Amino acid sequence: MPLKLIDPRPGKTPNYAIRGTHYGIYVDRTAGTPDRKKATTYLNKIKTDIERGAYTPKGAITFAKAALSYVRNGGEELFIEPLADHFGHTPLVEIDQEAIDEAAVLLYPSVSAATRNRQVYTPISAILKHAKVVFPVKRPKGAQGRVKVEWMTPEQAERLLDAAEGVDAEFRTFLALLCYTGMRLSEALNLACAGIDLEAATIFIPKTKNDDPRAVHVPPQLAVELANHPRGLNRPSETVCRFHKNGHLYTLMRRAKKEAGLPNVTFHTFRHTWATWMRRYAKLDTKGLVATGTWKDEKSASRYQHVVVTEEAQRADMLPTLKRGNRGKSVE
Repeated sequence: MPLKLIDPRPGKTPNYAIRGTHYGIYVDRTAGTPDRKKATTYLNKIKTDIERGAYTPKGAITFAKAALSYVRNGGEELFIEPLADHFGHTPLVEIDQEAIDEAAVLLYPSVSAATRNRQVYTPISAILKHAKVVFPVKRPKGAQGRVKVEWMTPEQAERLLDAAEGVDAEFRTFLALLCYTGMRLSEALNLACAGIDLEAATIFIPKTKNDDPRAVHVPPQLAVELANHPRGLNRPSETVCRFHKNGHLYTLMRRAKKEAGLPNVTFHTFRHTWATWMRRYAKLDTKGLVATGTWKDEKSASRYQHVVVTEEAQRADMLPTLKRGNRGKSVE
């Protein structure tokens, strides 16, 4: 039924109602007036709003409003602005898989699927989840890209921390925190001094990427670094380190890794390093990594399987030895 005025119902309401569909948008609301001329003006306004994408169905929330709420409640604002410009006043109930796929191509026509996933699908999924809209966003084929697991040897990590100390003593503490806990960058930046209990060797993170709180063990090596924090930890209401996710933070990293001769290291490298060390030196398997609470499932933690030689592979020592005669040296 096309959008039209519905006459007042005597004894029930003196006002006109507006009901029907315009360009696929269904409307059923009161005009708020018994004056037919004013009701017609309001009806035409609704038509115009629908045509320019600014009409919000009764009880619906727009993408722009949901995005703003998401950011104000601590959500990552990176990549949000282009999406808010694109969807604007579009009600969340009208954003389906086709609309998301179309936005990804229009906003980022010449990038990889992994980039589109990071800059479109992931933030939209987060915003919908925040607004409690149950809609499983399907990621584009190739969204995971090429899984990179770059990590540092203990010698490299030591070199980088020493270089960081020369750049900024507190920056060394910050990198040590990443190195010995496997924290994400955002978790470490937001960590409050009140969340650290050196006596109990525990760090409490109230909110992680998965929205779940978790406790993190403080190994002796990190306890020493934190005990030597340049400004101390007796600042309950302050964050452990004074850094923020901005240009200054990345400038410090560039200077430190240049001094250490490690040009490819990123902040996320420390997370990979911690996981690799937990596999190699702490002898955790994939289930063990998940049990630390750092990853939610085995699929995420399984990428570190390759960094250790399995017990089965070590059985190659039992293979028969081929004679070399008098050539070569023995390694026994």
